[in-house]
Amino acid sequence: MDLNTACMKTLSIILAGGRGSRLKQLTDNRAKPAVPIAGKYKIIDFPLSNCINSGMRRIAVLTQYRSHTLNQHVQRGWNFLRSDFNEFIELWPAQQQTGGDWYRGTADAVYQNLAMINGLGSEYMLILAGDHVYKQDYSLMLKEHIESGADVSVACIEVPIQEADQFGIMHVDEDDNIIAFEEKPTHPPTMPGNPNVALASMGIYIFNTKFLCDNLRSDAKDDDSSHDFGKDLIPLFVGRCKIKAHHFSHSVIPNESYPQKPYWRDVGTLTAYWESNMDLTKLVPELDLYDESWPIRTAQYQRPAAKFNYNYEERIGTALNSVVSAGCIVSGSTVEQSILFNNVRVNSYSHVNKSVILPRCDIGRHCRLHRVVVDSDCRIPEGTIIGEDPAADSARFYRNSDGITLVTQDMIEALDE
Repeated sequence: MDLNTACMKTLSIILAGGRGSRLKQLTDNRAKPAVPIAGKYKIIDFPLSNCINSGMRRIAVLTQYRSHTLNQHVQRGWNFLRSDFNEFIELWPAQQQTGGDWYRGTADAVYQNLAMINGLGSEYMLILAGDHVYKQDYSLMLKEHIESGADVSVACIEVPIQEADQFGIMHVDEDDNIIAFEEKPTHPPTMPGNPNVALASMGIYIFNTKFLCDNLRSDAKDDDSSHDFGKDLIPLFVGRCKIKAHHFSHSVIPNESYPQKPYWRDVGTLTAYWESNMDLTKLVPELDLYDESWPIRTAQYQRPAAKFNYNYEERIGTALNSVVSAGCIVSGSTVEQSILFNNVRVNSYSHVNKSVILPRCDIGRHCRLHRVVVDSDCRIPEGTIIGEDPAADSARFYRNSDGITLVTQDMIEALDE
């Protein structure tokens, strides 16, 4: 079977039902994969784009928690595939198809949709998280999976040994067979020949379809299981089947004009989310969004170009080392090392520094924002200062231990009560 045919016989399932509670109020009204990222995208655009660019065009997006904005985004921005070519991106909401329970874990989410999966006749299944930011050619991982004769392949990324206690860690032999799995270990196993790094699971799996379906049925009957791929099924498979580690570096998209080291971010915390956005303000970001050979797609709307107003001594509309999206107006203010999402307005005499301003926000005059994440549709009152007084920030907004302050419209309205 050639690789193109194998991709056509692969069903990609994106797990997009989680809340992402560690992102605090950013996920009060939206699922984590629907959180805006990188100026104009949503997090789910990255795995969806990877699928399309990899030639995998049979995709199911499994949704559950507060999925309206996610459903709307996928329907409006990802409806271009050809059904007559057996291509599709379908939304599969939790429907309690196997009983009265909602999705109880990542494995259970797939299990509850076995009827639809079996009807599609796939030979391979690609299981993805819908809340990571990265670029990967899944077809290269599939090629390695088929050639190795594996039942399961797990995408892994090298992490410094001192950070390994934050991940599920794979112990592999010289041939990349997984011989042990430990969830957030205190004393993690290191890579063969390199004692400074460990192999962390990325939550990306390729299964032979029949093998996975059989094991999902068995897992569903196990009352002691939490029905999760990382916690239950992957550890269970070790020593019982052929399970291989796929190095993320083997499927990174090559680009001679922009050499890239493997970039993958789990933006599951407020700090990680802020850092992932800040990465894009660097002179040469680690994640290249300007590569026309591997476009990151999203829903497109008609918006005017960004605009910069005034050129007086104390009133100059300017942005430095920043990403400014369509529809923005920087009016007599300074934006520095920040990201402005679509349709943001920053009014005169304000200074926005190292901040992430989500769509449709309005920053009033004489404001100063430093290391702030401002949620969508916020109206920051004139003269507001955030990021200079930790005690004041904690009393009014949400401020984490890393000094990142999150502001929502509800928090702003509560100031007047």
